[in-house]
Amino acid sequence: MLDPISLGAIGAVLGAVGSGMANEAGKWAWESAGGLVRRIAGREVPAPTTPGQLDDVARLVHERVHGDPQLAQAWAQFARGVRAPGTGSRDRRPTLPSGPHFFTDRRQALRLLDKEASRAFAGRPRRALLHGPEGIGTSTLAVHWGWRQTARFPDGQLYADLRALAPEAVLGSLLRGLGVPDGEIPPAVADRADLFRRCLADRRLLVVLDHARSAAQVQPLLTSAPDVFTIVVTRQPLVGLDALRIPVGPLDRRDAVRLLTDLVGKPALAEARAALPTVLERCAGSPYALRAAASRLAEARTERGPVQTAAMTERDPVQTAAEDSYRLLTPAAARLYRLAGLRDWPALDASAAARAADIDVTEAARLLDALTDALLLERTDTGRHRYRPAVRAHAERTAAVVDGVAGCSAAVARTVEGYRDLAVGAAKAALPESWRAPSADSPITFPDRGAAVAALVAEAPNLVQAVEAAEEFRDHDTVVLLCQALWPLQLKAGHHEMLLPALRTGARTADEHFPDTRVAGALHAQLAHTLTELRLWDEAEPEALAAARAERGAGHVRGHASAVEFLGLLRLRQWRFQEAYDCFEEAGGILDGIGPDDEGATDLPRARALLERHRGRALRGLGRREEAVERLDRALRFFRDSGEAYNSARTLTDLAETRLDGGDTGAALPLIDEALAALARENAEYHVARLRVLRERCVTPE
Repeated sequence: MLDPISLGAIGAVLGAVGSGMANEAGKWAWESAGGLVRRIAGREVPAPTTPGQLDDVARLVHERVHGDPQLAQAWAQFARGVRAPGTGSRDRRPTLPSGPHFFTDRRQALRLLDKEASRAFAGRPRRALLHGPEGIGTSTLAVHWGWRQTARFPDGQLYADLRALAPEAVLGSLLRGLGVPDGEIPPAVADRADLFRRCLADRRLLVVLDHARSAAQVQPLLTSAPDVFTIVVTRQPLVGLDALRIPVGPLDRRDAVRLLTDLVGKPALAEARAALPTVLERCAGSPYALRAAASRLAEARTERGPVQTAAMTERDPVQTAAEDSYRLLTPAAARLYRLAGLRDWPALDASAAARAADIDVTEAARLLDALTDALLLERTDTGRHRYRPAVRAHAERTAAVVDGVAGCSAAVARTVEGYRDLAVGAAKAALPESWRAPSADSPITFPDRGAAVAALVAEAPNLVQAVEAAEEFRDHDTVVLLCQALWPLQLKAGHHEMLLPALRTGARTADEHFPDTRVAGALHAQLAHTLTELRLWDEAEPEALAAARAERGAGHVRGHASAVEFLGLLRLRQWRFQEAYDCFEEAGGILDGIGPDDEGATDLPRARALLERHRGRALRGLGRREEAVERLDRALRFFRDSGEAYNSARTLTDLAETRLDGGDTGAALPLIDEALAALARENAEYHVARLRVLRERCVTPE
C-alpha cells in the first residue's frame, strides 16, 4: 500500500482534489485542502494552478509532515477521504452511430485500417487518419469499419463529432459515453484529458473522432493506451498528428454505378440509362452526391419525368448535388432551405426554421422532413436538423441572389429574436426569484423550473450562435439580453466551456455600449463565474472587480455587494483566506447601506446569512476555528428557521469539518447526521457522498 505521506501520494491527492471540483463536494474538498496546507506550512500558500505549482505544494507538504507526527496524521486523515473522479461504468458499452445500408469499394482503406488495428503495439499508439474532401465518405468508412470490428473492441466504440466543438466539450461528451457522471467530470480541459486517458488505460476500445479541423483540436483526445484504436476523420491531412494516413478518394465508375444500383434498383437505373453519364460526371465519385442523385432518379421514375440537372457551374460535387436537389424543391421548401441556412445553427428545430422562413411551425416541420429526404439536411441524434458545410454554403449563396440583403437580414433577425424570447422566458421561469434574471418580457412561458432549464440546455449551442449573430448585426440590446439569460444555465447545468465565447462577447458589448450599468455588472459577474468554474482564476479576478465597479457606478447596492461577495468566493478557491474574509466583511458593509424601503431590502436577511457562512469558511481556512463555529452557527439558525434544507446541510457540513479539524469527532457526528437527514429529499448525491466520508472519519478509530 502506498504511504499516504510519500511525495507521490501527496501529489496524487492534491491532483485528485483539484480535478474533482465539478460538484459542490469537490469544491469543499479543495477549500479544505487549502486550509490544511496553510496549517501544515504555517503560512498562506497560493492555490496551485499549474502542474509545476502543484508539485511545489506537494514537496512543501511532504517536507513538513515528515517532521511533525500530528501534521502527518492530519494529512493522512484528509487523504483517506479523497478519491479521484470516477473512471466510468464498465456496464456501459458505447457504440457508433448507425452505418449505411449500402456500402461499396474502399477495399484498400479497409485493409489499411485492419492492419493498423492489429499490428503489434510496441509502444506506438494505434491511430489512423482518414482524410478526403467533404462528401467523399470518410465518416461513413470509419463507421462501417467500426461496426465490422465489434468483436475486436469488447469495451465498446466511442464516437465524437468535433464540428464547432472545443476539446473540453468533446471530452465531456466522451466521458459521459464512458459512464462518468456529470458531477465527476472535471471542469478544466487538462484534467478532463487526464481522466479520459485513465478511463481508457485498460480498455479495448475504438475511438472515432469525426470532422476534426486541426491537430491541436485532436491532441487532448488522444491516448497511448495499448488496446485503444483511434480513427481521426478530416478533410485534409493534419500536420503534426502522428497517425497512419489513409487518403479516401472518389469512387471509380464501376463502384459508383454499383452504389446507384443498390440505392435505386436495376429497373430505375435502366430507365435513366440516357442520363447516367451526365449523373456520373456531376457526382464525380462522391458518395454523398450519388446518394442525392439516387433520390432524384427514383423520383423521376415515379413521375415518369426526365432527370433534371442544372448547368454544371460547380466543380465541387457536393455543391453541384445541392444545386440539382434544390432545383426540384417546391417554392416553399426552397425558401426555407435558403433562409434557414444563413447561419451555422448547430441544431435546427421546426420552431427556429419557422421563424427563419416566417411560416407556421407545422409547415416548417413538414418542409424540414422534405429537405432531409432530399439529403439537403441531416438529422441529428436528437431529431433536429443541420446542414453539411458545403450544402449550407450553397444555401447561403443562393439566398443572397434570390432573397437579397434585406430578405436575408430579416430572416436572421427573426431567428435571433426567437432565440432571445425563448432564452429570456426560460431564464425568468428557471430563476423567478432572482434579480439577475433578465427584466425584459417574453411571450414564451414554461410550466416549471425544470422545463425551463431543460430548454436552455437543449438550445445552448444555438444561443451561443445567436449571440454571435446579434453582435454581427450590431443588435447590442439582444446580445446582452441573450447573455443575461444564460445565467440559469451556468448556475444549474454548467456547460461553461460552451458558453465562454458568448459571455466574453456579452461583457465586451456591455463595456462598449452600457458602461457603469447593472447590465455591465451582471455580465462581468457571469463571465467571472464561468472563468472561476474553469479554474481560469487569473482571468476571473479582473472580471469580478469589473462587476463591482459597474454595479457601484450604477448605484445598485445589492449588485455591488454580490460582486464583492463573489470576489471573496474566488479568493477561497485561491486559498487566499484572509483576503476572502476581508471581501465578505466589505460586502456586509455594503449591504448595510440598503434601507428598509430600498430595493433588495427583503433579501437582506438571507444575503447576510450567506455572508456569515462564507465568513465561517474563511475563518476555518485561517485556522480560527472557534470564530468560524460562531459565524456558521448564526448562518445555520437562519437556514433552519427559513426551511432551506440544502443551505442548512451545506452549513452543517462546514461546521462538521471545522469540528473535525480540531479533532472533536463527538461534536461533528450529530452535525453530519442532521445534514444527511436534511438532504433526504434533495438531489445531492455528491454532497451525500462527501458527508458519508466525513462520517466514516467520526466512527472509525485511528
